[in-house]
Amino acid sequence: MNFYIGNLTFGVTENDLKEIFSPFGEIASVKIVIDKFSGQSKGFAFLEMPDNSSADKAIKALNGNHLKGLNIKITQVEENNKRRRNKRF
Repeated sequence: MNFYIGNLTFGVTENDLKEIFSPFGEIASVKIVIDKFSGQSKGFAFLEMPDNSSADKAIKALNGNHLKGLNIKITQVEENNKRRRNKRF
C-alpha cells in the first residue's frame, strides 16, 4: 500500500519516517519530496508498505501524531490517481 505523509517539518528525514513506521511492518520505500531549486523538503513524502494490513495499522496509529513539531497527516494513495498523474497529455 502506498500512502502520502503530509505536514512534515523541513528537518524530517527519510530515516525518521522509517523509524516510526518500521514497528508496523516492512517498508518497501520512502521518498521525501525535495524542491529542485532550494534542495529543501516540500513538507510531504510518500511511503510504501507491501503488507496492506500492516499499512492500515500504521495509518490508524500514526495519523495526526506529533513528529518534530507538527502533527503529520497520512492518507492512502489510490492507484488510479497515481496512474492518471503519470500520464502525459
